[in-house]
Amino acid sequence: MSEQNDKWEFYTDSESKWRWRRTASNGRIVGASTQGYVNKSDCIDNARIHGYKG
Repeated sequence: MSEQNDKWEFYTDSESKWRWRRTASNGRIVGASTQGYVNKSDCIDNARIHGYKG
């Protein structure tokens, strides 16, 4: 699997908290935040710990 082709999504959940999801090129979710974040920047910081390069 080529991690560089993974798709990263940032979205708000039902409680209006920010979450991230990482989807492989085959459509499988290979990572996701385990908690919601009030600030999008905190969510992005957490995604970076898990490989987000954006």
